Amino acid sequence: MLSPAERRAKINAVIRVSAGNFLEMYDFIIYGYYARYIADTFFPGQNEFLRLMLSLMTFGAGFLMRPFGAVVLGAYMDRVGRRKGLLLALALMGAGTLSIAVTPGYAQIGLIAPFLIIAGRLLQGFSAGVQIGGCSVYLAEIATPGNRGFYCSWQSGSQQVAVMLSAALGVALTYVLPPETMAVWGWRVPILIGCLIVPLVFWLRHSLEETEEFANSCPVQSSGAVMKLLSRNWQIVVVGAMLSILTTTTFYLITVYTPTFGSQVLHLDPVGNMLVTLCVGLSNFIWLPIGGALSDRIGRRPLLFVVPMAALVTAYPAMLWLVADPSFGKLLAVELWFSVIFGLYNGAMIPMLAEIVPAEVRAAAFALAYSLATAIFGGFTPAVSTYLVEATGNRAAPALWLSLAAAISLTAAILSRRVSSSAAMQTAMV
Repeated sequence: MLSPAERRAKINAVIRVSAGNFLEMYDFIIYGYYARYIADTFFPGQNEFLRLMLSLMTFGAGFLMRPFGAVVLGAYMDRVGRRKGLLLALALMGAGTLSIAVTPGYAQIGLIAPFLIIAGRLLQGFSAGVQIGGCSVYLAEIATPGNRGFYCSWQSGSQQVAVMLSAALGVALTYVLPPETMAVWGWRVPILIGCLIVPLVFWLRHSLEETEEFANSCPVQSSGAVMKLLSRNWQIVVVGAMLSILTTTTFYLITVYTPTFGSQVLHLDPVGNMLVTLCVGLSNFIWLPIGGALSDRIGRRPLLFVVPMAALVTAYPAMLWLVADPSFGKLLAVELWFSVIFGLYNGAMIPMLAEIVPAEVRAAAFALAYSLATAIFGGFTPAVSTYLVEATGNRAAPALWLSLAAAISLTAAILSRRVSSSAAMQTAMV
């Protein structure tokens, strides 16, 4: 039983580490909310669909850098400590976000503009590669016995605060500013706000203490040794990435893609679409700790089997129901159901991943697995969904992408026990 002082110290640590994760997610997803305005500002051409696709592909390009950031920054974190790695990642994220906020448009500086935006997204992606993994590992290592799922849930919970804040700003700006003003400079305001938050979060993270588990361990001495351990445990990294696919795909479908889907595909009111996103963020915030706490009580695996199966059975029928007669209420209902799927699954998956990766490379292996899932699947969800709707003429097609993600993660849940046991035996033999 924790004393009151110990309990306060745990709460403060959770808040401080999660604050950086909140900012990372805010800065990373805010681009997706304003992809249409960014397309008009930085990508030339008369074809609206092509401009939007270029903007969304740039959004996705940031995810391609995440595996590299996971390996490089994750190795750094496994060598020198969780705290220093989280501080470095935060500084890089701030620099990438600032470059997007202040770059002049194509009309002012020509082709330099889209290249600078791409560079900013790549820097953001490199930083984000270790943010979620580093935050999750830190929380897993400070968790009290029997509560690792609940502690880890606040990593994802902090992301939902970012979703709610960014969506609330979107509602306010869309309501206050006329469309032409939003297109010229209004979309930059939320990004600049993210830049202004960086110093506060840096101060909060700077006061973090190193985890006791890492401080008492014998960390890997070189990046080369980290690479060898990662390559030796490649099967667990692959299965971890497969487990993460449903989480990343669902998250970007119900948050980042919602404003674009509601406006461009369903032709609903932009303010209403942002309100749906705000409600989704609140719903996620509620279901994530429930999922984490439930996994502490009944185990991780039951949720890792049941939730993907529920997604497979319900995703496409729910989306068909929505697109048959789109409305604010229907969009909200479908997105809230997907939010339940996300919250319960993520609550079990995050601590499960922290538990099955090798302890010596926990930050790098976790971050690499999660980043691969985001880079290959989740991060491109807005772009793939937009393409599927355009190519097939089926407005419910994004649900097929979600169903594929559920099938992959369900397969990973089946494979995870055997692969994790095999990897543990290999590590023990070295």
